[in-house]
Amino acid sequence: MTAYNDIYHEDLVKRLESEISGDLEKAVYYWTMDPADRQAVLAHVAIKKAEPDYHVIVEIACVLSPEELLAVRRAYHLCYKRSLEEKAAVTSGDIHKAWLLWALVSSFRYNGIEVKARLADKESEILHNAIKDKALNHEEAIRILTTRKLELIATFNSYKD
Repeated sequence: MTAYNDIYHEDLVKRLESEISGDLEKAVYYWTMDPADRQAVLAHVAIKKAEPDYHVIVEIACVLSPEELLAVRRAYHLCYKRSLEEKAAVTSGDIHKAWLLWALVSSFRYNGIEVKARLADKESEILHNAIKDKALNHEEAIRILTTRKLELIATFNSYKD
């Protein structure tokens, strides 16, 4: 954006703000941000709603690489002076949901390409039993859901079988 400022001697963001409004203004605002800052703002907006939008937090935690999620956590802390983990944990009245949200944003997921079939089979059995028993606080199930990425796909495929 400095190139625009140098050429036209005006701030691009301020110029855009004067020309657009509504959803387009929000989209352009988010587009101009660093990806980690953008995700931090989206997480904050989702958490601050009267009815928090946990889907946004889950998507941020599950879609980003471990390094990207760490950058979002840092950006959130820098911008809002609180940790994303803390906000995710206290947002929900449901202790099990709060624990899962906290674990999702706190963990450092394995991001390699190697998937172990036997491990996926074993973990699918653990998840199956936790679901069957309605054990929402099952520590192993939480660990599996929060520390796996590609292996989780294999686990779900094994679970289907």
